Amino acid sequence: MLNVKVKAGAVRLFIPVPYVILSIGISIISSGLVNRLINKWVKESIKEKEQTFTMPPLNKQELKSIVSELKKHKGLGLVNVKAKDGTEVVIKL
Repeated sequence: MLNVKVKAGAVRLFIPVPYVILSIGISIISSGLVNRLINKWVKESIKEKEQTFTMPPLNKQELKSIVSELKKHKGLGLVNVKAKDGTEVVIKL
């Protein structure tokens, strides 16, 4: 289970993300339709800047193998960020 903790002033959020939900998210993000939509939105937003960027397609099998490897390291801290204003974000396995 992926645990996301966010502290911003008086607000504290704890969001547990099961690996099943993470796998479903990987399947959605790595789909061809989402990739085409992201590239379309990026082209529209940078049209006036004369820059080009295309998001490369994501390999679903590689992402799922990364998640399965991360499952073996419970308690590992992936993100631990503290801002000057007291906002904290912590993501642990």
